[in-house]
Amino acid sequence: MRTVVGFLRKAPLIQVRFTLSASSNLPHFPFLHFCFFCTASSSSSEAHPFTVSYLINSCGFSHKEGLSASRFVTFETPEKPDSVFAFFDGHGFSESQISRIVRSKPRLLIANPEKILLPKLQFFYSKGASKSDVARIIVSTPCILTRSLENQIIPSYNFFKDFFQSEEMAMGVVTHFSRVLVFDLNTYVESNINALQEFEVPKSNIATLLRKQPRTFMVRPDQFREVLEEVKEMGFHPSKAKFVVAVQVIRGISKSTWKRKIEVFKRWGWSEEEIQLAFLKLPWSMVLSEDKIMATMDFFINKMGKESSLIARRPVLLLFSLEKRIIPRYSVVQVLLSKGLISKDFSLPAVFEPTEKMFLHKFVNAYKEEALQLLNLYQKKVSDSKKQDCLREGSGTCEMATL
Repeated sequence: MRTVVGFLRKAPLIQVRFTLSASSNLPHFPFLHFCFFCTASSSSSEAHPFTVSYLINSCGFSHKEGLSASRFVTFETPEKPDSVFAFFDGHGFSESQISRIVRSKPRLLIANPEKILLPKLQFFYSKGASKSDVARIIVSTPCILTRSLENQIIPSYNFFKDFFQSEEMAMGVVTHFSRVLVFDLNTYVESNINALQEFEVPKSNIATLLRKQPRTFMVRPDQFREVLEEVKEMGFHPSKAKFVVAVQVIRGISKSTWKRKIEVFKRWGWSEEEIQLAFLKLPWSMVLSEDKIMATMDFFINKMGKESSLIARRPVLLLFSLEKRIIPRYSVVQVLLSKGLISKDFSLPAVFEPTEKMFLHKFVNAYKEEALQLLNLYQKKVSDSKKQDCLREGSGTCEMATL
C-alpha cells in the first residue's frame, strides 16, 4: 500500500479561472464584462479632478485608488453617482456595503439605477430574498450587477431551481455562494453532477453537497473526476454520505496543507495506517487547523495521560472545543476520580461525546452528595471559556455572555 501522503493526497489542487459569458446589459461598459480577473490598465491617461475628488470624499477612496479608478469611470457632476448611492441606500444597503460595491466596480457609479440595477434586485426579491439577503448577495459578488439578467442570472438560477425542484433551495445556494450566478454552469456544475451520477452517488447526497458547498463543483470536469477517483481509491463508497464529504475536503485542501496535517499527526505517533483510518472515519479531521490538532492532542495525551492511538480510533474527539467541552467535563471527571467514584480507565467517548444533558445526567446528577459541587465546577469552567471568547473578540458584553 502506498504511504498515506501518496495514498490520500496524490495531486495538488489547481486554481481554475472560469469562463464567463460575454453577454452583458452594459454594452457601453466594456470594463464590466470581466468580473474576476481583470486588471487595471497602465495607460497614462490624465486624472479627472472632479471624479477623483468625489471618489475620495464620498466613497472613501485613497488618492491613489481614486486616480486608478478615474481611468475607468469619469463624471463632471455628482448627479449620477449620487443617484446610485441613493438607490442602494433606499434598498437597505449600509454605507460600508455600498463602499465595498463601488470599490469593486467603480463604473457602477454611472449606471442607470432604474434600468441596470433595479431589475436584478427585483428578480431576487421575487424569489423570496429579503433586503438583507440581496445586500449580502450583491456585496459578495458585485459583478452580478454587470451581468445580463435574461442571459446569465435567470438561466443560472433556473438551473438550481430545476435541480432541487425548489425555489427555496435554489435561493439558498445563491445566498450562500452568489458567484454561482456568474459561472458557466453547464461546463462546470452540470458536468460534475453528471460525474457524480456516473459514480452512482445518490442524488440526495449530490443535492446536499451542492446546497451546502456549491464551490466544490467549480472546477474543471477532468480535475473533478480525478478527485472522485482519488476518494474512491481511499476506500470511501460512493453510495455513502461520507463520500461527498471526502470530496468536499479534498477539494478544499491544497497538497501542501495536506502534507502539513499528515506531519502534525505523525508528531503524535500516528502511523500512516492510523491517519488513513481516522480520515475514513471522519474526513473533517483533515480540515482542523494545525493549532487545534496540537492543542487537543496535547491535552488528551500529556494532561490526561491517554494513548495517542485511542484518538486515532475516535477522531471525533478532535472536533470538540477544548475550552467549552473537554476542559469543563474533565474537571468533573477529576473530582470523581479523586473520590474513587469512577475508574481511572474511564472511556473518553463516554465522557466527551454525549450531549450536555446526557453528560450532566451520568456524571453530575448521578452523584447526589457531590452533585452541587460538580455542577458549580462544571458551570464555572464553561463560564470561564465564554469569558475567554469575549476577551479574544474584544467584546464588551462578556458579563452578559456568561449568564
